[in-house]
Amino acid sequence: MRRLFGSVRARATLGATLVVAVALVAAGAAVLLSLRSNLIGEAGTQAERSARAVASELAAGTPYDKLSGLDGDEGPVQVLDEHKRLVAASEDLERISGTDTGKVKPEPAATPSGDDDDDSGDAGEPLEPGETSGESVFSNGSATIDGDAEDYRFAAVEVETQDRGHLTVYAGSPLAAEHGAVRSALTVMLIGFPLLLGVVAAVTWLVTRRALRPVEGIRREMAAITHSEDLARRVPEPDTHDEIARLASTTNETLAALETSVERQRRFVADASHELRSPIASLRTQLEVAAAHPELLDLDGAVEDTVRLQRLAADLLLLARLDAGERPSDAKIDLAGLAREEAEGRAGVTVDAEPVEVAGSRGQLRRVLANLLDNAQRHARSAVTVSVRREGDRAVVEVADDGDGVPEDDRERIFERFVRLDAARSRDDGGAGLGLAIARDVAVRHGGTLRAGRGPAGGALFELRLPLA
Repeated sequence: MRRLFGSVRARATLGATLVVAVALVAAGAAVLLSLRSNLIGEAGTQAERSARAVASELAAGTPYDKLSGLDGDEGPVQVLDEHKRLVAASEDLERISGTDTGKVKPEPAATPSGDDDDDSGDAGEPLEPGETSGESVFSNGSATIDGDAEDYRFAAVEVETQDRGHLTVYAGSPLAAEHGAVRSALTVMLIGFPLLLGVVAAVTWLVTRRALRPVEGIRREMAAITHSEDLARRVPEPDTHDEIARLASTTNETLAALETSVERQRRFVADASHELRSPIASLRTQLEVAAAHPELLDLDGAVEDTVRLQRLAADLLLLARLDAGERPSDAKIDLAGLAREEAEGRAGVTVDAEPVEVAGSRGQLRRVLANLLDNAQRHARSAVTVSVRREGDRAVVEVADDGDGVPEDDRERIFERFVRLDAARSRDDGGAGLGLAIARDVAVRHGGTLRAGRGPAGGALFELRLPLA
């Protein structure tokens, strides 16, 4: 069963069919009940009309054998006296139920006693001679007339006569039309509803299949992309401007972001391998020379290459943690104090700072300031200035130098990993090109920004903005 309804199309078809089936059953039941009620009401009206016609004749003093309603053409009629005795009935009436008496032949009149007078069961307002009751009492029953048995709707009307006392007239109207109409409507529903449900199921199946066809195209293309590992491919986007089109567009955006991320990782691995290979090769060469000729050992060069390897490994490890989504802590940090600590002992660096607190990782923010100061000192002619201030709900740190500055076209490119501009191509002086990339990644992880511009002295200006604690 789970496999049978494992597709969206099958579940949508089943759901639509069930909903329509419930609606049809409810509507059909309502129609049948309404039809039956209306037909029974019409039969009751007809029965009441017949009963009142007979009651009017009795009120006018018409003898029992002269009553026009007793011919049985419109239905069974019974007349009962105040003691519930049958005094008149329709011709050819053989059997009856649903009235106050089951008798079909009039009874001989009896002299009423005092007890009988007490039992006159008129619980309503007393009627004047020649007056009929304003309300009728209805009931259902059956009657057999001249061998034909049918169900009837009976109406009871009371009348007060001059010479015969209080009488009750029962007249019936056949319910054959009601039964026939209800049966016909039920038959139509039993035949039509399954056909209609079949049509609904078929239409839903076809419409859902057509609607989900683009989804199948997206699935096939995604499967092909997964199999071929070609992230340059894209899924087809339908021109329907609906949810499926938006799904395809979002899928292509995701594929583009994934392609960019994978390509970035590939470049990162290639650049990291290239950066690691040079100091390792240099260190190996020095060690091999030292092994053959100990007197030629360049100990300072070996230490320098080892330090470069250590720094590069630390940078790569930090980038890996940042790419893995490492979240900074929520400790409060005084940026002004941190800037003074990092600038201490650096030649030509001046700090102008006001107390500003931010939340984050002290070690990571210290790394940002150290990278910015290292970059500024590397390119400055003589002076580097650091300012820390508050602007609205942000803490602003600016690091400026008096060097040649950063060309406007390169102010975003310098934040890419392993990027060194022409003036910083030397690995010994320019580093591996990871310092600014790490600084921006840390700033973004702390909810801030880092951008490059032109400083007051014409050199580079790096502006770090972080939310206040």
